[in-house]
Amino acid sequence: MTLNALTIDLEEYFHVSNFEALIDRSRWESMTPRVEWASQRLLDAFDAAGHRATFFVLGWVAERHPALVREIAARGHEIACHGYRHQLVYEIGPEAFREDLRRSKAAIEDACGVTPRGYRAPSYSVTERSLWALDILVEEGFDYDSSIFPIRHHRYGIPDFEKRPVRLALPNGGSIREFPMTTLQLGPVTIPLAGGAYLRFLPAAFFRWGIQRLVEAGEPTVLYLHPWEIDPHQPRQDVGWKVRINHYRNLHRTEGRLRGLLETFDFAPLADVLARLEDAGRLPACALAPADAVLNTADPTRDLAAA
Repeated sequence: MTLNALTIDLEEYFHVSNFEALIDRSRWESMTPRVEWASQRLLDAFDAAGHRATFFVLGWVAERHPALVREIAARGHEIACHGYRHQLVYEIGPEAFREDLRRSKAAIEDACGVTPRGYRAPSYSVTERSLWALDILVEEGFDYDSSIFPIRHHRYGIPDFEKRPVRLALPNGGSIREFPMTTLQLGPVTIPLAGGAYLRFLPAAFFRWGIQRLVEAGEPTVLYLHPWEIDPHQPRQDVGWKVRINHYRNLHRTEGRLRGLLETFDFAPLADVLARLEDAGRLPACALAPADAVLNTADPTRDLAAA
């Protein structure tokens, strides 16, 4: 029984938060699209390895590439939601977030006839400033979220959040399953081990060793990737050195590293992993309170209590 979730954030290279100051959303239509080419390579790699994944689809992409979204669903992968305009949740506020959710759900449903039940925020922007988003997700019909990164980062993260999946009882009376992004604890150091830039930056052998260590301990993991991360020939943007390193470093190596992980470990869609954990009684129920609390089930005197 695999507890490793395989996920793709389905977006274009020009959607990334690192490019927001450079590429205004009004320019998106004029940019050269690359998402179909890269996504086909991912789909073929998953077929070759015999794995299914969860695709968190950006509504903007679903509207412009509906055939791609239909093919993803037809090839047995889970369709989930990544919002519509790739805006940081804590920057747009509750009203605009709800509108963005509804527009993205409608675009995905129109594209493939599937109502998404899972959500991942652009740039993992469900943070202490935007935990209110979880209530809205439930109100809009979502069953689970995978947006919280239990690390410290300038754009995202809740460092003290529980490292394992949990079911959160929310202030509005609803509940939602949260699958936080994977980390590895080495003494006092928390290593981000969920994929993306961390898959590109960390030595391949170390990344694989870290996942193996978690698997042997029976811990659930989630791996994420963007289609543009296996596309080293994407149009290059005129950016500063920090963004250049963050976005372009090791793009030519990502597909090989991904295929190595696909050959080494078993993977499944995120919803399937959550269902297995819940069936096994491994999805602890916790209460989220107060609304903007930092969460950590390891210490019940802090911001979670047994529900």
